[in-house]
Amino acid sequence: MARRQKTRFEKFFSFNQRKKRFGAAKFKQNDVNFSELKAHILDLGEPVQTYGSDKSLEGHFSNLKREFSGQSELLFYHAQLIVLLRREFELVDTYSKFKTLWEEEGEFLCAHLNIRWLVSACETFTDHDADPRLQAVALQGSLIANIIKIYETERKLTGTEDAVIDQDKAETLHDELLPLFEGMSCFAIGTDDTLRHLRWRLDKMFDEPIVGPIIKTIFDRMHNEDTAFHRMKLRHKRDKTAWW
Repeated sequence: MARRQKTRFEKFFSFNQRKKRFGAAKFKQNDVNFSELKAHILDLGEPVQTYGSDKSLEGHFSNLKREFSGQSELLFYHAQLIVLLRREFELVDTYSKFKTLWEEEGEFLCAHLNIRWLVSACETFTDHDADPRLQAVALQGSLIANIIKIYETERKLTGTEDAVIDQDKAETLHDELLPLFEGMSCFAIGTDDTLRHLRWRLDKMFDEPIVGPIIKTIFDRMHNEDTAFHRMKLRHKRDKTAWW
């Protein structure tokens, strides 16, 4: 039988979810001053990225706060809202605060959040916003990042990070089709215009209020990190078909 996501009703009455939500009310914040949080830098020693989540909300927030040590407290507040939404705490009110934060401080958040939290923001908009268009655009950020995550994971686990491209084979792609699957063929490094057209289509989404800049930030940063986008960019020779 195919697995399915639990309904919101099922999650609300789930014992495990209720346990993870226990004590959430004490972390509810009203009338938050974004400027004050933005100016305050957390000082909790060496930052440590969380792995998984503590069943105790208090424990999870304690661990999460350490992750943002040395950074603006506004980034931690953003993470708190996402956690509260994932634990189904006062969804309407909490999501309203989350969306207001992005409406007022989107530029700051895009500049200072890492890709992990930008993707989490996209997924939060997809899961909770009432506008299907905004949901669809936000989903692109998660889609781009997680596709890259999957193939980079395979690359890491197979120890092929230092694999060298066969230049002779790469040159043949300019004149010959090298099949992949289902009618798809290899990207012709250096001349292919596939990603240029992808970028033009994404440009329309980048203009979308609130979520567009998040997608653009994720897409741009993926060209600076060690990803296939970055590696292809370094080898691309033809300005006419450049996509970045």
